[in-house]
Amino acid sequence: MPSFDEILEKQSFTKEDLKLLLAAEGEEMSKLFDKALKTKLKYLDNYVHLRGLIEYSNRCAKYCLYCGVRGKNTKVERYTLSDEEVLECAHLAHKLGYGSVAIQSGERDDKEFVDKIEYLVKEIKKIDNGSLGITLSLGEQTEETYRRWFDAGAHRYLLRIEASDEDLYYKIHPKDKKHDFRKRLECIDSLLHLGYQTGTGVMVGLPFQTLDNLADDLMFFKRKDVAMVGMGPFIPHPDTPLYEYKDQIPSAKDRMNLTLKMIAVLRLMMPEINMVAATANQTVDPLGREKAIMVGANVIMPNLTPNEFRENYLIYPDKACVKDKPDQCQTCLDLRMESIGHKVLYNAWGDSKEFTNKKSDR
Repeated sequence: MPSFDEILEKQSFTKEDLKLLLAAEGEEMSKLFDKALKTKLKYLDNYVHLRGLIEYSNRCAKYCLYCGVRGKNTKVERYTLSDEEVLECAHLAHKLGYGSVAIQSGERDDKEFVDKIEYLVKEIKKIDNGSLGITLSLGEQTEETYRRWFDAGAHRYLLRIEASDEDLYYKIHPKDKKHDFRKRLECIDSLLHLGYQTGTGVMVGLPFQTLDNLADDLMFFKRKDVAMVGMGPFIPHPDTPLYEYKDQIPSAKDRMNLTLKMIAVLRLMMPEINMVAATANQTVDPLGREKAIMVGANVIMPNLTPNEFRENYLIYPDKACVKDKPDQCQTCLDLRMESIGHKVLYNAWGDSKEFTNKKSDR
């Protein structure tokens, strides 16, 4: 059996290799993180890309067992931003030089919602002759809807699989017509087929989750050849069914380290993709986003949602940066990135190098 150091130098990994890397502790974990950072700097330099996050609405038709804005949570005050509020956020992103926005929402697929997103995407593309990139994270839709939004001007889409193992998927989602593992896979395939820079991802440290599951998740990302991945530590929400299993999950420190190892290993596997340093990292650890950047992540999503709505968009509790003002957040991010030898790349879409290289080869 090869040693840890020998596995770390391999160009491709077996599932057993991945499990060994994910189990790394102490000096071996440090070696993994160092290798991942060197790989990122080699392929992507030390730039960090920003996506100004617009949390459009917390109205959701789904009942995912882990999510604080699930449709069955009656303790949430529901909201939907007005057109003016969304466009003000987009103009602010442009003013701050973010280069891209990301529109996120509770999941709906009704005609009113689909039409409204198409309209908002078209309006955002009018800002400075289409200078803002647009990422959508709006859940499962028909291929026709994805096509309409793509034609309107969106070019990146994030649809996290949350768990690539079907059995685990149904332990964190109800098993019914609203929550269909096969449909989620079909949606990811539709996004890839239509030409979106497609992103997916998982929560790390879920109840019932094993290293086998996480290794399979990494292989799923590679097999789908996605352009973006977002991973963060699972944070149990007290108003969700999954909360009853909170004592069966790893400690906050262990979930954080496991998330960092997932990011680091994936950077070795897919050196040119975009990876998000999720806000959940900073919620678990005050330096969580910096740590994620230092092991392979290269995207941060500062929140542009009007402050009065942010506390009602809590997929998990105690979310970091809920009270921050956008201009304060920008200054803070600049300083934080500078402190770890990185720099924010302003006024750029920050597209996935993996995606653009693949597109140019066609």
